[in-house]
Order: sequence, then C-alpha cells, then structure tokens
Amino acid sequence: MQQLIFFIQRFKYFLFFILLESIAIGFTISNLSFHKSKIINSTNLIVAGLYEQRSKITDYFRLKSENEILATENVRLKNLLEKKPIVTIIRDSTINDTIKYFQKFTFTAGKIINNNYNKEFNFLTLNIGKNEGIDKEMAVVNSNGIIGIVDHAKPKYARVQSILNRNSRINARLKNTNYFGSLNWDGSDYKIVQLIDIPRQAPLRIGDTIETGGKSAIFPEGILIGRVSKISRGNSADNTVTITLFNDMSNLGVVYVIKNFEKNEIRTIESLENE
Repeated sequence: MQQLIFFIQRFKYFLFFILLESIAIGFTISNLSFHKSKIINSTNLIVAGLYEQRSKITDYFRLKSENEILATENVRLKNLLEKKPIVTIIRDSTINDTIKYFQKFTFTAGKIINNNYNKEFNFLTLNIGKNEGIDKEMAVVNSNGIIGIVDHAKPKYARVQSILNRNSRINARLKNTNYFGSLNWDGSDYKIVQLIDIPRQAPLRIGDTIETGGKSAIFPEGILIGRVSKISRGNSADNTVTITLFNDMSNLGVVYVIKNFEKNEIRTIESLENE
C-alpha cells in the first residue's frame, strides 16, 4: 500500500493529465459522430487483428490433431475405394451385386517416428505394429508416393526398409505404359533413385512420371515414385534411368501401410513355377 501511495505521489501530475485526457476524449467521442465512428472503426480493426492472430496461434497448436483426423478420414476413403462390387457374368448379361464387396487392399494410417536417410542401408520406425494388423512385406506410402516395405513388426511398432536402402528392389514402370524395370538405390543421394532393366525401346523422356508397376504382391499399381531426370543409354539392351523422387525422404510424417489380401495366394502360384 505504501508503494502504491508513493507511486501516486510521484506521478500525480502525469496521472492527472491522463485522467483529463481520457475525459476529453470521452466527451469528443460522445458529442461528435465523425470522431466516434473513426474511433470505433479503429478499435474494430485492432480487435479483428488480435482475433486473427489468436486464431492463427490456436490453429497452429491444433495442427497435430487435425492431421490425425485427416489421416483417419483418408484411410476410410481409401478403404471404401478399394471395395469393389462382385460381378457375376451370366451368358451376355452382367449382374452387379451391391451387397457383397471384394477388397484387395486395406490401408492403415501411422506415423514415422524415426527416419534414416543418410546411410547405405536405411530403415524407418512406425508407431504402429501387429496390434494394428501390420506385418512383414506390407507397402508403406504417403500422399506423395512410395516410402518402403515393412520388414519387421512388433506389437506396437514396425520397422520399414526404406527405398533408400541398397537392398531395396521394387517393380516400377513408365506411367501409362507396360514398360517396367527394377527400382533400386546406389546410396549416393537421398533425393534420387535408379531404375534399371527397363528396355531401350521404352519411350523415355526427361520429366516422365515413374510409378509402381503392380507386378509384385506388395505395392498396388499406380503409386507415384518420381520423375525421370537423367537417361543413360549404354551399349547394353537396357537403359539406366535416374529418378528424382516426389517424396522428400528427409521429411516424413503420416504414412499409410497397405495390406494385400491376395499376397499369399499370389506367392503360392508364383512358387509353382519352380516345381
């Protein structure tokens, strides 16, 4: 209390000036409509600016939950798109059964919690595992394209062999064609991979899109990979193509793990060729 009294005594003339100034402004606003409207407009602008900044701050802290909601919704929509009606053909008539559905792939959302991209053999860690149905040899992608393949799964977590791994071999093709090759990585640059064994007659051009070929039991066809940035035409029957990835492999977050319900049947049929 003594400090408050001392403060008032010390600044009494200044405080008295502020009081009189406030009274004068109050009378001016009350009696002159022009000044009143200007003050109100200025106040509204200030308040609106404060509300906008508060909204931006609030939205920033809600990004995590919003991303999780979007990822969940994306998974639901992807799974709905994969549900295809069973078609029965009777002579020349086609009957669509709208009750029974056939689904080849299912999608599960997860998040990368550990990411390596600067080694020769890179792996990533997922925050989902067998409890969510994740198992070995499942594809991992995001909205920009492929990321890798699950190679180990535990109840709560899973390890993913990144496409930036010298052991990685993924079937890939030139978009909108049947020309395909094998996607691998030479360990030099995390932004690019190599497409080998693609025939010389393939109509490759710089800027062409490369996507998954669908000839494996892991990745669906048509998942984006990257664009052709260099074509090396040697003396062999095949080209070696440098692909710039659509994904920034150093900055990964929400991903989707894809399960192929027909994988075991495909593998069983393919193994018969060796018998």
